[in-house]
Amino acid sequence: MVRAALVTATSLTLTGAVVAHAYLLKHQFYPTVVYLTKSSPSMAVLYIQAFVLVFLLGKFMRKVFFGQLRAAEMEHLIERSWYAVTETCLAFTVFRDDFSPRFVALFTLLLFLKCFHWLAEDRVDFMERSPNISWLFHFRVLSLMGLLGILDFLFVNHACYSIITRGASVQLVFGFEYAILLTMVLTTFVKYLLHTIDLQSENPWDNKAGYMLYTELFTGFIKVLLYIAFMTIMIKVHTFPLFAIRPMYLAMRQFKKAVTDAIMSRRAIRNMNTLYPDATPEDLQASDNVCIICREEMVTGAKKLPCNHIFHSSCLRSWFQRQQTCPTCRMDVLRASNNNQTPAPAQAPPPAPAAPPYAHPNYVQSRTHVMWVPSAVKLPLRKRKMPFETTYATVHIPIPESNASPGYIYLFDRRYVLLYLLLSGLFHHS
Repeated sequence: MVRAALVTATSLTLTGAVVAHAYLLKHQFYPTVVYLTKSSPSMAVLYIQAFVLVFLLGKFMRKVFFGQLRAAEMEHLIERSWYAVTETCLAFTVFRDDFSPRFVALFTLLLFLKCFHWLAEDRVDFMERSPNISWLFHFRVLSLMGLLGILDFLFVNHACYSIITRGASVQLVFGFEYAILLTMVLTTFVKYLLHTIDLQSENPWDNKAGYMLYTELFTGFIKVLLYIAFMTIMIKVHTFPLFAIRPMYLAMRQFKKAVTDAIMSRRAIRNMNTLYPDATPEDLQASDNVCIICREEMVTGAKKLPCNHIFHSSCLRSWFQRQQTCPTCRMDVLRASNNNQTPAPAQAPPPAPAAPPYAHPNYVQSRTHVMWVPSAVKLPLRKRKMPFETTYATVHIPIPESNASPGYIYLFDRRYVLLYLLLSGLFHHS
């Protein structure tokens, strides 16, 4: 608080000094304005003053619509803001010909409104984890979403009018950005309605997770279409929008995740209805008969998962619409169901008994590996590199048929082993 007050006082002092100095030089209003706009140091001071005013307005609106921010909300806000500032700097490089104080003001306003869209989204998501929601919370959320929705619609309308009357310009970017923010407001409002209905109902609403999933699927599809249309138009009329790559990738990844979740949840619910057995009274008595999802006692309507954990059928249906794992042990129920449906593979025949050592007349055995050498020895012999130059080896030497027992000779250098194998092969074939 003290730091913010100090920065505000310093910026006000500098701005007053710059304006007073310009007025003392020109003595008239219009020449003073021209001098301020032409002077780079004066414009820098005025930019700083504008950012300080935006910061103070943001603190005031945060106090009105949110009160005290939670640690998670503040962390998400800072993380997203850094990415947004980076994308704004990339947009400045693309539209450097249109760079002006008005251009900077429009991008600052866009970033300002984005921050409140992010905070509204996090605050509505907090409703699901908060047991008590006051009337002040509802008033703040509804008034903020109404204000953001009206502003987004007005800016989209202004951008469309500007593009139609003046042609493609930087307003194309602002219209697209506010259209994305308008879809975010729509998603947040639908989630707010679903959370409110769930809080007003006495029993847990089983279909809530399904409605939220298909809401995210629908709005994600709209975002992907908007990004594809924006990229196509920008490449055709201007240049490649480098600043839109990251948000477009995130929108596509979120849409892909929503599609995957919808498919997997339907598969998990179908397996639950067809494959998982109903829990018997004996199963309930043998285990803790309290469903850990709803924290209520299970009497009837319970299902038994492949991992032998038992839950209410309605609770499992709501759970599988979010994630397809056991709530207790986190086992993948889809993989377990596939394993239960797949027949056991036929048992492989036992391996053939290994040949006795030195069964072949061309067998070389060392302390680290065993190698077979053909009758007609081919040099160089491919052999694993040993850690030392000297290799102790046992060589089974071909002996004429007149001798009944095989002979062994112990050599200390592998070059002698190769030479002896060559000579013995010649002797055997002669």
